[in-house]
Amino acid sequence: MGYNERSKLAQPEPDPFLFPKTQTHFHDAQNPSDPPPPPSIAYLISGSTGDSARIIRLLSATYHPRNRYLLHLDRFASRAERDRLAVNVQSVPIFNAAQNVDVIGKADFVYPKGSSSLSFTLHGASMLLRLASNWDWFISLNAGDYPLVTQDDLLHILSYLPKSLNFVSHSSYIGWRESKKLKPIIVDPGLYLSEKSSLFYASQKRELPNAYKLFTGSSFAIYSRNLIEFCILGTDNLPRTLLMYFSNTPSALSSYFPTILCNSRQFNKTIVNHNLQYANFDKPPKEEPRKVIPDDFDPMIQSGAAFASKFNLNDPLLDRIDQEILSRGRGDVVPGGWCLGEPRNSTCSVWGDADVLRPGLGAKRLEKLIVKLLSNGTSTTNRCIFE
Repeated sequence: MGYNERSKLAQPEPDPFLFPKTQTHFHDAQNPSDPPPPPSIAYLISGSTGDSARIIRLLSATYHPRNRYLLHLDRFASRAERDRLAVNVQSVPIFNAAQNVDVIGKADFVYPKGSSSLSFTLHGASMLLRLASNWDWFISLNAGDYPLVTQDDLLHILSYLPKSLNFVSHSSYIGWRESKKLKPIIVDPGLYLSEKSSLFYASQKRELPNAYKLFTGSSFAIYSRNLIEFCILGTDNLPRTLLMYFSNTPSALSSYFPTILCNSRQFNKTIVNHNLQYANFDKPPKEEPRKVIPDDFDPMIQSGAAFASKFNLNDPLLDRIDQEILSRGRGDVVPGGWCLGEPRNSTCSVWGDADVLRPGLGAKRLEKLIVKLLSNGTSTTNRCIFE
């Protein structure tokens, strides 16, 4: 069922076994050994034609009852494929029990090299703000991404961090991007046409702005709820000013959020210059990372990153990650502390309190990376630098 239809109906309550009204554990700030309550992540998972199965697999690999999920197949996919995606979601018992997975019924066109990808991301984030009031971070994934840690690992580590942090790779060094991504003027057909078309490039180019400093980065990032609300609901005009500027800019998504963060006094000290994603770029660098290959497996895992990109369709590396890192069986969600079934036998067919986390080795790898990123010498000297 699409989001537009679901929003008009009375929503059933989540299973009380997942969210007991009387919690079994509380956080005592005076007792350091008492773990803080786990946060919640809002995931926007998107794909295009033929990506329905990949989206379901990515959803299962990143699933946790505490999180919120919004799935999107763009308008290059058929209505039938979008309907099948919704039916597949409805067929999974835990998704129905937690009531935390929605499918967008009215799809957007998304051109990754245009500004429609930014429009779609803001659209998805605004829907997630409306769907749930209790999530803390926002992550947008596409069908070529995959997690390298369990959600228990990720939520455990994030529970010890300020909820204001934004994990965004960024730089003010523009270099080759000036002529390729920032000075060109484009018209993205995804913003005004109802059928597939090509990006239109104007013959003229524009000068770079001097009212604010441009920053570029990766299209993947982990944003705080505070930042998302600032961009969508806030009264400061900076997000809207930059949205107008980037509406005719190639690859707008990779520059919009870093530029907001670094030009805002409210947020320029909340940014961590790493997006917690493993990605390899060719030399000289291209706009998109190269596909992950088998030789990347060990350095990818040891990097401590929470996610990786880009994977081929049905890449055997995904099976290896499922087996060796996530302990995920084919067609199953990743088991966590909320799963009470017999190990390796539909572990998550019986569930309990979603606040119970069971972090593993992935949490230790991620912790090592974040400690390095937040060390005094790294976090303050590598943030919003005007080069």
